[in-house]
Amino acid sequence: MVNYKELGLVNTRDMFARAIKGGYAIPAFNFNNMEQLQAIIKAAVETKSPVILQVSKGARNYANQTLLRYMAEGAVEYAKELGCEHPEIVLHLDHGDSFELCKSCIDLGFSSVMIDGSHLPYEENVALTKKVVEYAHQFDVTVEGELGVLAGVEDEVCAEHHTYTNPEEVIDFATRTGCDSLAISIGTSHGAYKFKPEQCHVDPATGRLVPPPLAFEVLDAVMEKLPGFPIVLHGSSSVPQEEVDTINKFGGKLDAAIGIPEEELRKAAKSAVCKINIDSDSRLAMTAAIRQVFAEKPAEFDPRKYLGPARDNMEKMYKHKILNVLGSDGKLAQC
Repeated sequence: MVNYKELGLVNTRDMFARAIKGGYAIPAFNFNNMEQLQAIIKAAVETKSPVILQVSKGARNYANQTLLRYMAEGAVEYAKELGCEHPEIVLHLDHGDSFELCKSCIDLGFSSVMIDGSHLPYEENVALTKKVVEYAHQFDVTVEGELGVLAGVEDEVCAEHHTYTNPEEVIDFATRTGCDSLAISIGTSHGAYKFKPEQCHVDPATGRLVPPPLAFEVLDAVMEKLPGFPIVLHGSSSVPQEEVDTINKFGGKLDAAIGIPEEELRKAAKSAVCKINIDSDSRLAMTAAIRQVFAEKPAEFDPRKYLGPARDNMEKMYKHKILNVLGSDGKLAQC
């Protein structure tokens, strides 16, 4: 058993409370490798922001659970090396699909876990979430539950259609499970293809697709039922068109890739939404930089020469999200 506090990590409880009070959201960035981790920590320290390092089941298998423990510990020490005396870094399991997976992560040093029972019948979701909460809280690990289903594809998470969260269920769910935060569905979606072209309209000024608006009325109803309760948005990458254009320019084929408009995320971040998940944007930034290097320098084979620019491009993207979208810059007073 490795307690996350031994690694210098924190859970989400205090940072969520401050985020709700301060009207901003904590960035939750998924990572799979060292370059992503370096970029996230540099961006968080330079913007003085708390940060959540998210690991999906697939990423955990890819990186290795033992290495992840030391990568998380290394991230804390790296933040200190960069000048942050008391980093606020969470290691979070994204979309845990079983009690056994959540328990394994808790036992190996994760400070927060998500148990996603949203695909289950309601009572089964309640029972599974409660079981994870009861185990996690023994070790002061925070737990995120989910109500409603997000469409899209990302790692093991796949759903063709979304189902909005039912506000009438949230009080019962939060009370009976004891979860610390709740992921809801208001129209965000996983992956780089969040909407079908027929769901969008074309901006006459730019010729680009514009997605349908998020269902803020659902969010408002949830907040009315659970005032001050931490709310989470999954599937919130904006799919920057400049990165999509770069990928396509240098041999990629991303047709009709579209994400959540940043102005809608800014609006959500000022509410009880205190955690916003971003994954696809990082993948796009990384891929765009690598494709450009390969196209412009076809003889290059040193990984540092293409992963370095990819890391720099991701860092730029992370800083932009923290400073201009989530509004959490400067809130980590210890740095």
